[in-house]
Amino acid sequence: MTHHKVFSLVLVLAGALAFGAAQAQTKWPEKPTRIIVPFPAGGSTDVVARIIAQRLTDRYGQSFVVENRPGAGGNIGTDAVAKAAPDGYTLALSTSGPLANNKFLYKSMGYDPEKDLSPIILVGEIPLVIAANPGVPASNLREFVELARKQPGKLNAGSPGNGTIGHLALELLKTVTRTDFVHVPFKGDAPAMTDLLAGNLQIVASPVTSYIKNIQAGKLKALAMTSRTRFATLPDVPTATELGVDVEAYVWFALVGPAGLPPAVVESLNREVNAIIAAPDMRAKLAEFGAQTGGGAPERLSSLIASDAAKWKRVIETAGVKID
Repeated sequence: MTHHKVFSLVLVLAGALAFGAAQAQTKWPEKPTRIIVPFPAGGSTDVVARIIAQRLTDRYGQSFVVENRPGAGGNIGTDAVAKAAPDGYTLALSTSGPLANNKFLYKSMGYDPEKDLSPIILVGEIPLVIAANPGVPASNLREFVELARKQPGKLNAGSPGNGTIGHLALELLKTVTRTDFVHVPFKGDAPAMTDLLAGNLQIVASPVTSYIKNIQAGKLKALAMTSRTRFATLPDVPTATELGVDVEAYVWFALVGPAGLPPAVVESLNREVNAIIAAPDMRAKLAEFGAQTGGGAPERLSSLIASDAAKWKRVIETAGVKID
């Protein structure tokens, strides 16, 4: 066989292999795909995951099934995805805790979010509200800070739990304003809100979702939002930064897969989920949970994971916050 024929054969084989690889990539998904939610059924992350799963099922013609694996602040379910085969058939709709903050709160998680996961897309962000009992003599966060300075260590500030984003936001508030108040952790939003309504707490920092109705009804005062811009559902509430208090905090949720996920799978999922969350009915559903729609390229999520990890690491270390 001549060199020319050998070279031609190599080119043909190379082309066939490339075509075969491309065909293999375009065939995904060929079987059901699991979307692990690392929290119990019924919460906002679970509800959003189930809507996305159904719409991906419709778009791809293959089943996308939600599986709840709660525990350890979302670490257990997220770890299962980090350790799964990177074939596109195991994904997670996880949140900022297990994707950014938790590695500084837990002694061992079994995975590193920045090394062991493939970012796919940011789905949504929920800002926090700093809400007060109506009896507190402060109409906004700046006035509460002045009140706290006059009564160091006397005011009680609640959060949904030790190490939650609400707790971390309060610790950040203490640092940037050089104030001292007592953090009171609860087991979730509801018990914290109950004590706030009863006047046992002066303020609570928590994702806005559970607080919207009581704020709109005038049963609680919203002192500030921790969002970059004003929150559309509560347009009269200023942001903390508007009030000169440098506190910005969100709980966010995102679709990820194991590290090494094929780029074609990441690109396909990113494109489809961008379309899903841009639909008016999906934007409305996210708004029900107080969530602002995410979207964008995988790089946006990757950047958010890194920046939030660096930001909350400083807060956690400064305040000495630990979970275990």
